Amino acid sequence: MCATNASCTDWNDQLRCLIKAFGHRNWVLVADSAYPMLASPGVITLVTDTDHIEVVRQVLDAIEASPHLRPIIHLDAELMHVAEDEAPGITTVRQQLNQLLNGKEVRRVLHEELIHRVDEAARLFQVLVLKTTLTLPYTTVFFELDCGYWDADREHALRERIM
Repeated sequence: MCATNASCTDWNDQLRCLIKAFGHRNWVLVADSAYPMLASPGVITLVTDTDHIEVVRQVLDAIEASPHLRPIIHLDAELMHVAEDEAPGITTVRQQLNQLLNGKEVRRVLHEELIHRVDEAARLFQVLVLKTTLTLPYTTVFFELDCGYWDADREHALRERIM
């Protein structure tokens, strides 16, 4: 298992090792520092002590370098409604995320729904949570991993042929 591999000594090494093992239905979360440590046995939580945007960038790079994976990116729907005067710096983080995720499909889903989906996934599949130094609410980036070489349209066509 990569998590105990001596060559995987820091969060970035662990990420790159796990991405090789991960496949469709695994999740990678880049979370703010207050994100809870989930109790499901399928969850690996790593404290990165690194800037949030940098961790998101590293996760994107690792996924994009993996031809077997395609990310489905989710953001908390609440993020767009957090006021700057309530959370100073939130506007800058939103702008940085928008720039980094520009051109990618991003789904905005209520936070509690995303937590529920991650919890359900963790019952059968591994979830990696990378906690960052960010202290702003609703900034978690949820990467639901999908197959990089097979998509829903092909799956649907296959199922039609089988029936």
